[in-house]
Amino acid sequence: MANSKQSSRRNFIKQASFLGTAALTVPAVLEGFSMPADEKAGEGTTFLFQGDSITDGNRTRNMDWNHVLGHGYAYLISARLWFDLPQKKFHFFNRGVSGNTVTDLIGRWDTDTIAIKPDVLSILVGVNDTTHAVYGDKNFTVESYEADYRALLKKTKQQLPDVQLVICEPFILPVGKVKDRWDDYQREIVPRQAAAKKLAGEFDAIFIPLQESFNKAAEKYPPVEYWLWDGVHPMPNGHELFAREWIKLVGKKLKYIR
Repeated sequence: MANSKQSSRRNFIKQASFLGTAALTVPAVLEGFSMPADEKAGEGTTFLFQGDSITDGNRTRNMDWNHVLGHGYAYLISARLWFDLPQKKFHFFNRGVSGNTVTDLIGRWDTDTIAIKPDVLSILVGVNDTTHAVYGDKNFTVESYEADYRALLKKTKQQLPDVQLVICEPFILPVGKVKDRWDDYQREIVPRQAAAKKLAGEFDAIFIPLQESFNKAAEKYPPVEYWLWDGVHPMPNGHELFAREWIKLVGKKLKYIR
């Protein structure tokens, strides 16, 4: 009887020992299937926002971190990703310049983009090209917009072959001067929006379709000036809409910012 008890005790200890070892090893095996991508994925990524006044956001041209990223969507995206993912050690730059067209971007691209060597380059440009065309400047055609934009992207990929491009769709709503010439604005911006989407496909860029987002928001929560105060520039909530769309769609491609 005593021998039987001792044998049972030894068997129990062996089983417990085996189960203990299994408890240490099985989760480690399962972990390989359940864990997301490498936690270090995306570490040190440099993000650069380029474009016109919507991107500029009245940013300062110094290192005053209260204002250096502007006061728009670029700031909101940076703030959220910095807060949510401090372990990633992201870097954010804003080089938007008020009034810029595609031609203006070309003129400053080497110093304001290539020299920064971004890993992720987000571009919003087109509404100023549209406005020039609406008011009769023959230098700003849909064809020149597409050709110059393509040349810009081609140069970027040649010099920064690994950069992830993000192309943001230019957008408007019928407010103020834009509303006064709504048909003209529609005639000029719609083909530029199509060109931006086309170029995103050509260069494997992430496309952010903002016009539809603002249309839906304005329809659900009117008036339209609640979103774009002058038909072009977003209200603070409009910049928030932009930021949320950007993070959602970029996050689908770049899993490490989700």
